Amino acid sequence: MAMDPAHRRYTLRTAAFMSGYVVINIAAIAGAFDDLRGPGAWLMGLAVAAPVAGQIWATIALMNEAEEFVRALTAKRFIVASGLAMAILSAWGFLESYAHAPHAPGWMIYPLFWAMFGVASPLIRTSR
Repeated sequence: MAMDPAHRRYTLRTAAFMSGYVVINIAAIAGAFDDLRGPGAWLMGLAVAAPVAGQIWATIALMNEAEEFVRALTAKRFIVASGLAMAILSAWGFLESYAHAPHAPGWMIYPLFWAMFGVASPLIRTSR
């Protein structure tokens, strides 16, 4: 089955943004940025966040470019995944405050969101 043009563009955008994300994180894991201090460290933090913002834009662009049903279905899944991710990380934050649970770094919201998108997608099959 051939991909429609909107999904083809989404796939290319996702590959481009996530390639940058992976390269920066592999370099960080390998220790390439261990000695960064001051403005360089701040720039690196923003550099690794830029592909995340790009991926979110790519998903919103897919919603804008796709046919009406796909747009509505993707938007519904996006909203549900966002709500679930915020609820889970908020609950964990309260557990940190009141039950001394281990700290969850803020960047965990991004993989948690996509995990919740993966959980919600097979369950949300209608745009209603």
